[in-house]
Amino acid sequence: MFASGTTGERGCADFACYFFLDPGSRDFFVHWPDGARATVTVLRAEAGHEPEGRALRELIGELSARSTDFRDMRARHDVRIRHEGTKRLVHPDVCRLELAFRHPDLPLSCQAVHDSIVYAAEPGTPSEDRLGVLARRTAPRASTAEPVHPPH
Repeated sequence: MFASGTTGERGCADFACYFFLDPGSRDFFVHWPDGARATVTVLRAEAGHEPEGRALRELIGELSARSTDFRDMRARHDVRIRHEGTKRLVHPDVCRLELAFRHPDLPLSCQAVHDSIVYAAEPGTPSEDRLGVLARRTAPRASTAEPVHPPH
């Protein structure tokens, strides 16, 4: 849903890096401070849940070194996590979106939890229409080219 220079080496944008290291995130999120605080609390809770996680420690270290906002928010030691709510965004292509979100914990094994956030627009709203526009823009298109057959 967003493009960022904070895209990681796997080609995925890291939400925490986007919030704190990409200046465009302040325009994208209508209530940036609320989202930033929520991001810090999730990272703090995850660090407590998995204190030996090297990648998480490195991420927190990078954000602490590069973002004053992150350092200040992290110093508050807030660990309340919201698992559902509403995000209000300003997307550069479709403008304002109001999306409900759920943040379920999806266990992958006894020790690992897959972190996923599900967003949805209320049916019949302008946000639903705008989200549909984004989906159509990013949906894979069927190829009209003739299939290539290897020589026999």
